[in-house]
Amino acid sequence: MSENRVVRVVSAEVCRDGAYLLTQRLETAVFGGRWEFPGGRVREGESDQAALVRTLFDRLGVEVEVQNCVQEVTHSYPNYDLCLVVYTCQLNGEPSPKRVQQVAWVGLEAFEDYLFPPADERSVQALLSEED
Repeated sequence: MSENRVVRVVSAEVCRDGAYLLTQRLETAVFGGRWEFPGGRVREGESDQAALVRTLFDRLGVEVEVQNCVQEVTHSYPNYDLCLVVYTCQLNGEPSPKRVQQVAWVGLEAFEDYLFPPADERSVQALLSEED
């Protein structure tokens, strides 16, 4: 890893009836328009779980039960290093786009039709290889 600052981000891996919940980033965001597992940045002094509860409510209007950590990926960007931690989660409610462009339930076989940010791409590839 480089000498860049480290940004910790958490994502929710939510599976329902064989499809995974994806959200499309706002066009004004870094990697705008790309797809990802829902989540967001962990604030100073905040736990991963609290960050997931906060960001899923803010972005999708749902409460979430955070379960197990399934993956941690580190990816270096030019100005920062991203530590992406993925947790399996259970939603309480139906997600709707509040601070994301779109919400989609996607089967693994269709993931190739979605463009992900580089760090997310690594976590998606790991999930796909688990399913093989």
